[in-house]
Amino acid sequence: MKSLLIKLTLGLDDQDITPQERPLVQNWLGKKYITKKENLYKFNSKYRAGTLGLIQKGTAYLNVIGENVRDLFIGEGDLESATEGDLVIAQRLLGKRGAPSAKIVEVVGRALSYSIAYIVLKDGVKSLVELKTDYPSGAALTKEELQNYEEGDLFKINNQDYTIMEKLGNLKDPKVDEKIVLAQFNKHDEFDEEVLKIARSFPEVDASKYPHRKDLRELPFCTIDPVTAKDFDDAIYYDDKNTTLYVAIADVSEYVKPFGALDNEAIYRSFSIYLPHRSIPMLPRELSETLCSLQPNADRLAYVFEMKLDLNSLEVVHSEVYEALIHSKRRFNYEEIDDFFEGRLHAQNDKEKRVFAYLPKLRTLTDALREKRLKVGFDFKSNELEMQIDENSNLLSTTYAEETPSHSLIEDCMLLANKEAASQYERGVFRIHEPPSQAKLQTLYQELAGIGMFIDIKNSIKETITNIQKQAKEMGIEAEVDTLIIRSQMQARYAPLNSGHFGLGFEAYTHFTSPIRRYADLIVHRLLKAINNNDTKEGSYVLRNIEVLCMTISEKEREASMIEVEFMARKFARWAQENLNKTFKARISATEPEVKAELHDKIMGARLHILSDAHVVLFEDVSVVIEKVDLAKAKIYARVIKGDDE
Repeated sequence: MKSLLIKLTLGLDDQDITPQERPLVQNWLGKKYITKKENLYKFNSKYRAGTLGLIQKGTAYLNVIGENVRDLFIGEGDLESATEGDLVIAQRLLGKRGAPSAKIVEVVGRALSYSIAYIVLKDGVKSLVELKTDYPSGAALTKEELQNYEEGDLFKINNQDYTIMEKLGNLKDPKVDEKIVLAQFNKHDEFDEEVLKIARSFPEVDASKYPHRKDLRELPFCTIDPVTAKDFDDAIYYDDKNTTLYVAIADVSEYVKPFGALDNEAIYRSFSIYLPHRSIPMLPRELSETLCSLQPNADRLAYVFEMKLDLNSLEVVHSEVYEALIHSKRRFNYEEIDDFFEGRLHAQNDKEKRVFAYLPKLRTLTDALREKRLKVGFDFKSNELEMQIDENSNLLSTTYAEETPSHSLIEDCMLLANKEAASQYERGVFRIHEPPSQAKLQTLYQELAGIGMFIDIKNSIKETITNIQKQAKEMGIEAEVDTLIIRSQMQARYAPLNSGHFGLGFEAYTHFTSPIRRYADLIVHRLLKAINNNDTKEGSYVLRNIEVLCMTISEKEREASMIEVEFMARKFARWAQENLNKTFKARISATEPEVKAELHDKIMGARLHILSDAHVVLFEDVSVVIEKVDLAKAKIYARVIKGDDE
């Protein structure tokens, strides 16, 4: 439902209306909520769609769908039957003084299509409540049905009609955590047989069938990825004699064509989801881990950016993007390349010799590119947490990923290709990141001043934050301060028109390099191919609903991120339940509006809600006792018992 409201907010072409959507469109057209002009359906200027926020004293705000649109105030008596979280259509109340306001004319669904409910036992009575709020779930179970279930039994609820879709398991079982985080966004690992049939229908790559592709199979491409990676999106080769960098990307668009079951499933998923123990791929594994993946010693179809650089200006002086055939000579992991740079790894054969011949020169280039980039962009040291769990889905250990020279080398190769892709069009898919608001910056500066930092407001945000980062490094709290700075930033998102990328300091940027795991990149590939082939029909198709697509995949990205974060939070909560009343080291991570801390012990990264009114300051190292755990909400409560300096 939300997807339809987004389409009608931005404009929906008649030929793009699905059979399921058409009755609603006709109904709303009859009620004059929407208008039709030259086969384009769009909300009447008097009406807006959105999600209803928190209701207080019979009033609420409507979070309007659409970019840069102000929320609308819903006054007393104008809510109709709507409740918090409803998707609604509202009529604007024009000519009224005060904040822009509206009245609700129709409730069309729930913003969250699915939720999780569980059985609780209170005063000897069982009831079914929403997992995160403990409010009644809305799904009806008779007393007899309730008696057949155990305390802690979990269910997936359809919020549109408040029906129970399936039983997920019981809260006591650690393996149910994965089901919880996936079910709330209706994510699933399995693919329909129709989709799998298409994925399995493609033959192995036969180079003779692709005479139009540039044959780069003799070039010593290699891939560099995490040791656990199974899908290899990108391969690199650097021709140092001609100062030309080749970034080869899996040519997913050759296999996943517009329309059809495979493309529909890819749009629905939009992103691969990465949990500590496994991934939920965007594409069937027959493609993501095999045929599309740029595996070593195998012919593969690639979409390649060939970029010639001026080593003095460090600018791309010429580039072209084209369909190619490559044959990666070696699959490396990051640790191997770091060992090579440290002199601990040596070539074992001619293939490795050819790769190792250009890597040091490429590193020199990417180091210079990075140095140049960081003069205008930011270098954040926020730590990426890695979690290890056992076969029973219990937490074993945590580590923080360390960025090494091999990571930096690949990162700047990919940034260069993404940046170059964004320069090829004026309307399409851009990755934008707007500057932070002055209000958020002021809050940041006040927080940091509270721990003794001197905030010197410079001529630019970049200079001010660079000075803050310098002080943080001297104080030994670099990663923590960078996390605060990131929180003060706007969230990066996808948009059809370019407005720059503040964090990277790029005038234009997009996502081109990961089409196996991100749908945005696949769209960029399709658009670039249409431009290069002067295919106006394909180009117009790609761009026709680009606003809707950008908004939709931005939401899907947030969902994937929430799933990954919440899964870890649930693992931490189970670990904490096994360690009640034990003492651990932690660091205060927030003091407003409530005191929070983060574990800095054998287990790192778990977020704690501090119960006591301890007099602590931001980033203070303390000792805490875990006092309580709410497994349903994945929250850990602890009490500060002393500061490390006492």
